[in-house]
Amino acid sequence: MEISVVIPTYNRYNVLQRALESVYAQTHKPKEVIIIDDGSTDETSQILKLFPDAKYFYQNNAGVSSARNLGIKKANFEWIAFLDSDDEWHPEKLQEHLELHLNKPELQMSYTDEKWIRDAKELKVPKRYRKFGGNIFKECLSHCIIAPSATLIHKDLLERVGLFDESLEVCEDYDLWLRIAIDNKIGLVDKKLITKYGGDEDQLSMKFWGMDRFRVKALEKLLEISESKEELIKSMLIEKYSLLLKGAKKHDKMQDINNYEKKIEDLKN
Repeated sequence: MEISVVIPTYNRYNVLQRALESVYAQTHKPKEVIIIDDGSTDETSQILKLFPDAKYFYQNNAGVSSARNLGIKKANFEWIAFLDSDDEWHPEKLQEHLELHLNKPELQMSYTDEKWIRDAKELKVPKRYRKFGGNIFKECLSHCIIAPSATLIHKDLLERVGLFDESLEVCEDYDLWLRIAIDNKIGLVDKKLITKYGGDEDQLSMKFWGMDRFRVKALEKLLEISESKEELIKSMLIEKYSLLLKGAKKHDKMQDINNYEKKIEDLKN
């Protein structure tokens, strides 16, 4: 299994070193490591002094989706493993993917479970982030259960379903996993093989309020291209619209109230 590792980064020089160390410590070595610097203004451009075997590409700041997509396009090998620069892999991560795909060659995507760390303490992962394998479209609808750093994806699959949606500021991963899961099984390595570090104020999950605003954009787009899962998508959209409507009423946002009430009515009719 020949793997290209794609690491998007933006002003993460110190933690990027930790991420890269975890890649080079893998028991199954990747064929190449690609760093996409999304317009950093810190010392990120000097990273090759520490990791000369990596490939470094700079682009003007365009967002994490753009950075990941550029990494995919630069990749020379058939399998893509993503790693966010503030996460790290456990040494056996790629080896575990390899064994899964050797046993189930029909799969073109797999992911692992994860450990969460905040303020140097391990957190208990909420039950709603429980991991599933196989036909997991329904389990992916409510929220994102797959961390990008946990995934391994074949380039052929990305060519079929498309890359990350660069118009989405957040929830771009949720959007892509849904597009994959709608017609494809996803393998699960049921082990905690990545560590996610939280708490930084500039993390995207901390930066944006009302994440369901972005999830509904992904669901609305999916509704236009899918007939087989139409009822499931509509049901989830009504649930998301209802939550956003409740928030709009709380803050007396009449335009949003009218908008969400109409969307709910249209889906029910």
